Amino acid sequence: MRMIFCIGAMLGILAGCSPPKSDENRVVIWHQMRPDEQNVLQRQLKRYMESKPGVTVVDLYKETETLRSAYIVASIAGQGPDLVHGPSDPIGIYEATRTIQPLENHLNSDFLTDFDSSAILWYRGHLYQIADKIGNHLALLYNKKFLQRPPTTEKELIEVSKIIQDRHGYTAGRPNVYGLSWNYIEPFFFIPFYTGFGGWVLGPDGVTPTLDNPSMVRALGFIRELRDKHKIVPNEADYEIADALFKDEKTAMLINGDWSWAGYLQGGIDLGVAPLPMITETGKWCAPMTSPKGYSLNVNIDEKKIPLVLDVLRFLLSRENQLETARELTTAPTRKSVYREPEIVQNEILKNSLLQIRRGRSMPVVPEMRAVWDAMRPGYQAVMGGALTAEEAAKQMQRLAVRKIREMNE
Repeated sequence: MRMIFCIGAMLGILAGCSPPKSDENRVVIWHQMRPDEQNVLQRQLKRYMESKPGVTVVDLYKETETLRSAYIVASIAGQGPDLVHGPSDPIGIYEATRTIQPLENHLNSDFLTDFDSSAILWYRGHLYQIADKIGNHLALLYNKKFLQRPPTTEKELIEVSKIIQDRHGYTAGRPNVYGLSWNYIEPFFFIPFYTGFGGWVLGPDGVTPTLDNPSMVRALGFIRELRDKHKIVPNEADYEIADALFKDEKTAMLINGDWSWAGYLQGGIDLGVAPLPMITETGKWCAPMTSPKGYSLNVNIDEKKIPLVLDVLRFLLSRENQLETARELTTAPTRKSVYREPEIVQNEILKNSLLQIRRGRSMPVVPEMRAVWDAMRPGYQAVMGGALTAEEAAKQMQRLAVRKIREMNE
């Protein structure tokens, strides 16, 4: 792939340098966890080190895109962390660059059996990631101050939103409380509506883009209608605007991911979480992309050090630590035995989160998805800006995705 060759070319002298001597009692983890996740991780690592005198485990935060590129560059040079933690979507790139190693020979079947199947990421015949969280998904959030029962169809969503807006009045023609808001300028947040109208980003072969079709046209039109016809969403809304509106109780409902829920609860919002609605025209639920977030093993780890790294991994994936993480962060655990714990069974938010995960679709981990995202964004935003019709945008997305994938593979 051109991208891989470019990375290799950029390494230059670095790739020829000898990596530093490995410290067999020091384990390094790179991740892109948000602050509340980091707090839980560091507390768990502290307990581990207290039980293992002489062992040091270091966690280093890197922003999502930086983590991906820095890990590849470092690993190709024979360096990098022992474990890399993050969403599943970079796994295809890591495998293509040969920077992670298979886990199936290191973790026995008895250990793996207790994990939900979606947490065990197999790719091209090998196990490359084992997750501590599943989901990383969107759902419908609602403030119980404004409604007690969430809508279950898109028609109910529109109707309930209009009732709420009329109830709280308008100022200068704008609702004092919007019915709904979300980051509708980003393709990832558009996917649930695309799936709800029957579409998907890749064909049966798992690599060919499928963006120019009636489902795409109808979904794009529907988003425009929510804003311009039904007027139940703000005229402009990126992630920060939508987040602020919900925190300030200026919107009754919000579409956002499981990474945000703990913050809203801590902020005092009487939060409800529900699956995204069904599109009555198709009879299909709006299905967000789901992906595990977990650990992969650096290809460069010294054989003598692997047992220690795996011991840290097993500790972090233990039932006790998963339960602690789910309790504090309201994220879905990956061990099936944890699902039976009363704290999980009786938690309304986690119960609905797991239901939304079951209704979701796994995010493809193939490298081609990078090209698909890049191809969707300009056309999608042009529709919202009024520069393109939905039909024109669908054709543009498909052409651009095909071209970008061809260039990537040259």
